[in-house]
Amino acid sequence: MLRYLSAGESHGPALTVLLDGVPAGLPLVAAEHIDPWLRRRQGGYGRGQRMIIEQDRATFKGGVRAGRTTGAPLAMEILNRDWANWQDVMAPEPGNEPRKRALTQPRPGHADLSGGIKYGHKDLRDVLERASARETASRVAAGAVAIRLLEELGIDACARVMSLGGVDCSGDMDWDRLSDLDASPLRSFDSGAEERIIDLIDAAKERGDTLGGVVEARFRGVPVGLGSFTQWDRKLDGRLAQAVMSIHAIKGMEIGEGWRAATIPGSQVHDAIVGGAERYGRASNRSGGLEGGMSNGEELVVRAAMKPIATLMRPLATVDVVTHEVADAARERSDVTAVPAASIVVLAMAALTLANAVMEKFGGDTLSELSERMSAHRAYAAAF
Repeated sequence: MLRYLSAGESHGPALTVLLDGVPAGLPLVAAEHIDPWLRRRQGGYGRGQRMIIEQDRATFKGGVRAGRTTGAPLAMEILNRDWANWQDVMAPEPGNEPRKRALTQPRPGHADLSGGIKYGHKDLRDVLERASARETASRVAAGAVAIRLLEELGIDACARVMSLGGVDCSGDMDWDRLSDLDASPLRSFDSGAEERIIDLIDAAKERGDTLGGVVEARFRGVPVGLGSFTQWDRKLDGRLAQAVMSIHAIKGMEIGEGWRAATIPGSQVHDAIVGGAERYGRASNRSGGLEGGMSNGEELVVRAAMKPIATLMRPLATVDVVTHEVADAARERSDVTAVPAASIVVLAMAALTLANAVMEKFGGDTLSELSERMSAHRAYAAAF
C-alpha cells in the first residue's frame, strides 16, 4: 500500500511530504526525478509573483540512500523561500500574534468561511495557510516518486491542457512530442490556439479576473486488471475520482468520453474488442482505459475541470467575520490562471492512485520483485 501525507502552511518554513510503501531499490535522485516536476507545476502563462519568489526543490530527509530507495518511509522537504517575509506572522511560538495580516474578510469560493466556522478561527489565515494551493507542491513531489516507479515498470505518463478560458487547445495526442508540452506556455500541442488563449489571459488580468479550463492526464502501458469490480471502494475509477477531486479548484472529472458519453448512443460509446491470438485490445478507447472499475490495458485517460481561481484582484462582496459588516473579500497574491499547473497536479494524484493499485495487485518489497510479478502478469494476460 502506497500512503501519502503532507504537512505545512503556505507561508510557513517548509512543506513536508511523507510517502510510505515505496519498494526498495527504486533509483531516485531529487534533482533528476522530483525537481523537474516541481518546476513544471510552477510554470505556465498567467502565474503570479509567488512563482517568482519560490524555486521549489525537494530534499530527501529519509528513505533514500546512495540514490536508491531503502523501503523505509520516504520523507521530503520543500522549503518556502517566502517564509523570511512572514516569520513575524507565522511563527509557531506563543506571544507573537501581530494582527497586521489577520484576515477577517472571507473570500467567496475559498475554504475561508466554512473552515473558520468548522475550527473556530476568526483570523481566517489559520484556514487559508493550509487550504492554499501551495500545498499542491507536496502532491507533485509525492506524485513524482509514483511517476518514477511507474516508469521503471514500463508505464509512461503525460499531462496537458485541453482547453482554457473556453478555448479548445487539445489537439491530437502525440507521445513523441512530450518535449513540446514542456516548451509550451500552456502545456498544449495546439500552438495556434495558444495565441488566442494568451490574449484572453491578458484581458482577464486587466479586468482583475481569473480563468479556468480542462486538463488531461494520460498513462500508457497500464496492465490489465488494476482495481476490481467486486466492491465499490475497490473500483479504480472511483479511487481516481476521489484523488483528482481532492485537488484545489477541481470541480469535475471524467474518464474517457465521460460527460459526452451521456449524450450519444451506446454504439458510439463502447469499444469493440479485437485481437485474441496474441493479446486482446480495443478498436477504440472511448472508455479511457477503464471498464467495470478495472484497467483494461488501453491508455488511461483522466480529465479534470478546474474552476477559475477564487482570489480576485477586483474582489466580490463578503461579510467580515469580526464586525459582521459588508466588505470586499480579502486579496492575496493570485494567479490569473493556473490551469497548466493543474495538469501536473492532476497527473501527480492520478499517478499516486495508479501506483498504489499496482502495489496492491503485485506487491513486493523490492523493485525487482514488483517488476518480475508485473512482467509475469503481462505475459499471462497476453496469452489468456
